[in-house]
Amino acid sequence: MRSVLVVGTGLMGASIGLALKAGSFAGEIAGWDARSEELAEALQRGAIDRALPSREAVLATDADIVVLATPVLPILDWMERLAPVLKPHQLVTDVGSTKAEIAAQAQRLFGRSGRAVFLPGHPMAGKESGGAALAEATLFQNAVWLFAPLPAEREAENPKAGEGKEAEPESAGAWRETVKGFGARVREMDPRQHDEVCAWVSHLPQMLSTAISALLEDQFAGDAEGMAAVQAIGGRALREITRLGSSPYSMWRDIALTNSEAIAASLWALEQRLAHVRENLRTPELREEFSRANRFRTAPRS
Repeated sequence: MRSVLVVGTGLMGASIGLALKAGSFAGEIAGWDARSEELAEALQRGAIDRALPSREAVLATDADIVVLATPVLPILDWMERLAPVLKPHQLVTDVGSTKAEIAAQAQRLFGRSGRAVFLPGHPMAGKESGGAALAEATLFQNAVWLFAPLPAEREAENPKAGEGKEAEPESAGAWRETVKGFGARVREMDPRQHDEVCAWVSHLPQMLSTAISALLEDQFAGDAEGMAAVQAIGGRALREITRLGSSPYSMWRDIALTNSEAIAASLWALEQRLAHVRENLRTPELREEFSRANRFRTAPRS
């Protein structure tokens, strides 16, 4: 692995660049971003060595690894653009928060004879605010980095199952090892299972935080004294539960559009659960609900 191109030099992309620089990677890191200010910030911070001047320059890249570090819809667009022009030795990977649509498109566009290979990925790391200015080389330490390899890649890992098929390029294994070098814990999941699980553990908490933050804004925005009291009295619990409410719509729009069914199912289940709590505020069932909730964090798991 001699060269990396990061497409999207915001928080995630710039953090990948900084993590590469902090590790043993000695090759070149190029970058491109639709927002010139983000590209300039990533270059100034040393997250990338060279800023590409245009989309055309991205399409002409000879980088061993191309990392798509944009929201999901631009990832899908870049996949369409890159698949016909990249070479078989090149690897494309991504950091998108949903995987089923990306994996389906990768199956259609990549991995065939004469084309580059695509390895869907998703680091479970980030912040409620984005931008290269907030990037950190340590962002991925102790985080889980999920991969959702396509059937061709799974077969390449098991030669007997993949007889007659092209093996994935060495850069795929090199990228997995690089991610481990960031301090991340690698885990592989089926793309659809990924989206179902992430709907519960990531997307549902975001929607809950957004709803609570918006509710508080509506409740107290016209009451300066009340809002001052909320901000003065609200402690750690309020700060933690509303922290994700600062997340940008631009990223979560794409997640909602590409994982609507699973997110809607989790929201419906939460609505039912909240109704259950509301209906049992004065009954012993509330104690049972607290007991079940306590077990989630404390009960030993196999």
